[in-house]
Amino acid sequence: MRHNLALGPPRTTVPARRRPRVTAPVSDISNTGNARNRPLTLLERSITLVTHLTADREGSMKIGLAGAGRIGARHAAALCALPEVDDLHVADADPGRARDLAARLPRTSRVVARDAVADLFSAGLDGLVVAAATDAHAGLVERAVAARIPVFCEKPLAADLDGTFQTVAAAATAEVPVQVGFQRRFDSGNAAAREALASGRLGWLHTVRSCSFDPAPPPAGYVPTSGGLFRDCVIHDLDLIRFVTGREVVRVMAAGANRGDDFFRECGDVDTGSALLVLDDGTLGQVSATRYNAAGYDSRLELFGSKDSIVTGMDDRTPVTALPERDGEPDAARDGEPGGAPRRAYGGFMERFADAYDAELRAFVDVVAGRRANPCPPEEALEAFYLAEACELSLREGRIVGTEEVRR
Repeated sequence: MRHNLALGPPRTTVPARRRPRVTAPVSDISNTGNARNRPLTLLERSITLVTHLTADREGSMKIGLAGAGRIGARHAAALCALPEVDDLHVADADPGRARDLAARLPRTSRVVARDAVADLFSAGLDGLVVAAATDAHAGLVERAVAARIPVFCEKPLAADLDGTFQTVAAAATAEVPVQVGFQRRFDSGNAAAREALASGRLGWLHTVRSCSFDPAPPPAGYVPTSGGLFRDCVIHDLDLIRFVTGREVVRVMAAGANRGDDFFRECGDVDTGSALLVLDDGTLGQVSATRYNAAGYDSRLELFGSKDSIVTGMDDRTPVTALPERDGEPDAARDGEPGGAPRRAYGGFMERFADAYDAELRAFVDVVAGRRANPCPPEEALEAFYLAEACELSLREGRIVGTEEVRR
């Protein structure tokens, strides 16, 4: 039986684009790699950012940042490194946190700490970056587009499907760019995989697999409002599979387990989950995620075709060990010579996707300047949310779910 979830505005309020396409060439998405022996310093990252931007500036920009937490602080440093950004206005629900962040930022841009997030909308912004708490995303995006301010918003656009649909509709009506922060699209390996598949190098694709393994669980207080493992974490894998393959997912079958802390179970969530996907051309997909992967953060994408197979996210910091070990080498993934110190695995997603985070903000500045098309419009976020919702429904009801059951 299909579940009719058409509760929001009529479908016609969102442009009829079943599969929005990224109009920029794949090579424009990211030109930087993520495999390195150590993370770049802020100075080195700033140099990289400047190198990858066009030399002729389209005029100075005043960018606002809503949210001064962990991801907000990371975005603030990246924005300050961009030559177009002359003024950065930072605000947070906690004014003290905004002031602390402003004081720590390099003075490559003029940084202003605002007393309230609402003050950003009277600052004459050219663009707004939303990195606030999830429940504030929809309201900030809708207010920005109403004021005709281009927006970059961390995923999700809203905390639930209703809110996501309404925010997409508001952005479409206003015709103001809203770029959603699915940073894996900007990872150089993932962009190269997309290009390899499109070129025919792999032949026809029969299997695609993506994983997101966190080294440690989030704080217990985060889980009740996270939306669940599939909406919070696996949504990145679901979006990436759509982006790289260019196909739609038509059916899912999800399962989950709790083998760690009790607070996941108490919140109705799982700490480990996996889903089998059926794409519209018959390709089979698998997504897997866990909150417990003590070896380190692991995010990989594997594509298996009739002619060739490729993997992204596999480098000397990927937390896996090949067996059997070679004679004289206790671990093939150790740094330096045999017997050297164990490799340092990625500590988390911000380290693993450091270059991708920089690249998506470079892209946003280009969108604001009118130099490129929006590489991740809100319709794409809605499609990913549909898939996460289908996985959650499959998990709850223990059955195969057609994605049309949750689509508006």
